[in-house]
Amino acid sequence: MIAIDLGVENVDQVLRLVRALGAHRYVAGRLHLVHAFAIASAGDDGAGLLDEARAWALPVVGNASLGLDLGSRDERLWRRCSDAELGGVLEAFWFPGARSRAARARLKELVAAHASGADERPLFDESSEESIHPLLVDAGWELVSLRELDPERHKGAMAAFGDALAFEAARFEEETAIPSTPPLYELSALGPAELLGAADDSGHLAQPFVVWSQGNETYLDYLFRGIERAAKLV
Repeated sequence: MIAIDLGVENVDQVLRLVRALGAHRYVAGRLHLVHAFAIASAGDDGAGLLDEARAWALPVVGNASLGLDLGSRDERLWRRCSDAELGGVLEAFWFPGARSRAARARLKELVAAHASGADERPLFDESSEESIHPLLVDAGWELVSLRELDPERHKGAMAAFGDALAFEAARFEEETAIPSTPPLYELSALGPAELLGAADDSGHLAQPFVVWSQGNETYLDYLFRGIERAAKLV
């Protein structure tokens, strides 16, 4: 996968980007897994955005009778979340104010109680992704494959190739690739280091926020130009 740097340097831009990543006609599906620690620590957003998720997470972290080892990698500690819930969790920890300070304090307590050792990795470091524990946010979107593009609904992306022959060549390359991999993009994996320390009290990010992608370069370039416009990053 390759890193796409869209010039995202503050929390407002992150939240606009996350909304834009899932809000176009080329998204085929998404898988956002968020750990119970992150959801339970997020607190009440006042708008009910995370109510359903918190109703799941609070018993998980507070009720030992459920039989879950909170320090483990048990898959029952993660919840599949919507785009809106994903944005709500990131806002809870990174948007400046009393709520994010309280959310970080709650998360720090949970991690200290149930995880072994402090998370001292470099922020957004892909090379250390496998060592993140607990993994708090793992979010990505699968894209419509080139062979599934509709000539009417997706004509913008098809036109980006310049001519029909170039598009057909790209589609053939995608179909015959071994191993076969769908076009997709995802956020950097987020652990305690990121949710606790990636944003300062002014909402500025300590490191640029990149999106990781795989797929045909022309196709992805077309999509990211649209995403940049939708997120008002240009």
